[in-house]
Amino acid sequence: MLPSINGSVHPRFEAVRSVFFDNFTLRGEIGASVCIYHRGERVVDLWGGSVDVEGETPWDADDLTTVFSVTKGIVAASYLMLIDRGLLSYSDPIAKYWPQLTDGGGERERFREARSNMTVADLLNHRSGLIGFREELTLDELSEEETLLLRLEGEPLRWSPGERQGYHGVSFGLYAGALFKKITRQSVGDYLRDEIKREAPLDLYLGLTEHEEDLISSRIRPIYPIQLTDVFGGILPNLMFGRNREGRFFRSALNKSSPTAHAFGQPQDLGAKSLTNFNTRRVQRLELPWANALGSARGVASLYKHLLTPGRLVSSNALNWVIPRQSWTELDEVIRKPMGYSYGFAKEEIGIFSPHSEAFGHPGAGGALGYADPTNGLCIGYVMNRMGYQVRSPRALALCKAAYDCLS
Repeated sequence: MLPSINGSVHPRFEAVRSVFFDNFTLRGEIGASVCIYHRGERVVDLWGGSVDVEGETPWDADDLTTVFSVTKGIVAASYLMLIDRGLLSYSDPIAKYWPQLTDGGGERERFREARSNMTVADLLNHRSGLIGFREELTLDELSEEETLLLRLEGEPLRWSPGERQGYHGVSFGLYAGALFKKITRQSVGDYLRDEIKREAPLDLYLGLTEHEEDLISSRIRPIYPIQLTDVFGGILPNLMFGRNREGRFFRSALNKSSPTAHAFGQPQDLGAKSLTNFNTRRVQRLELPWANALGSARGVASLYKHLLTPGRLVSSNALNWVIPRQSWTELDEVIRKPMGYSYGFAKEEIGIFSPHSEAFGHPGAGGALGYADPTNGLCIGYVMNRMGYQVRSPRALALCKAAYDCLS
């Protein structure tokens, strides 16, 4: 049965509709939305497929789902707004706001001075060395602020801040979120709710309140983790034989002493074998600033559209901080591929999501994407309910390529 594709497309971007259709017929999509803005105009607004694997409930335009590390783009945008308002500097030492972090870790002789010099930029650019957790991190601890702060303050560095770059897949959100609250007395979720959405109404949520839950619960859709066909048809062959980014990542993840395993090992209740926990209200009520934002494609794309609109969320000068790569390596310690960052925003290889190094945003596990290209004034939001296993989603890549083909 052919999927039902709904929505509208500017005639110039008709090719995106074709690729979106192909994602269902060729790439295993179940339910998804994509929204694209070009120079402030919404040129693609499509949705299709179904909420459930049985195909009984159609996917709707404003359906919300967990966007995983697209959440990190919300964190980066929140910090950019603070910087633009003069409330802190990326070069500030973290100890200025969080002195207890300087004292912990159990390696005071070797890293005490390094900890005291760790900057906001080191943390946001995945160079802090605080990439994971020695012991089990539970959902109960994630919901208890004081207990969690003690855990964060007591973790050792894997390297001296600034020395290396490795994707802080989980710890980025925990440390950046805690630091944000130390500075503003607001969590990132509250800042999204009270500051960002006051300036630009967005269909994005981080840590559901009771009021939000009452308003949007009927639109929240479950995610479906990887299927057995993905394991046998993709993960295992890449693990054993792949000389590509998937093969390198999977082999590194299986090495328990590797930075990859350390970065993604905790919390186990939200790890690869427990991803369906993100579908529970308990987890959706938590504020996990690395992974559990709920959003629609329209909401994700609108965030980046407003970032590119001078004076809406930030001044026109503020983008000068995030347009250049602030950190880059040909082999990220954790995800084992070329990767860069600009103060929390991902800066991919040329040609992954964009042909321009100025583009910034963040992909999410399984495929979700929020990205902006200031060179072309292009902003994309893509959300879906079927997760893929690839390090970078073929479905998201195909949509991005189609959008740029339309421009050329």
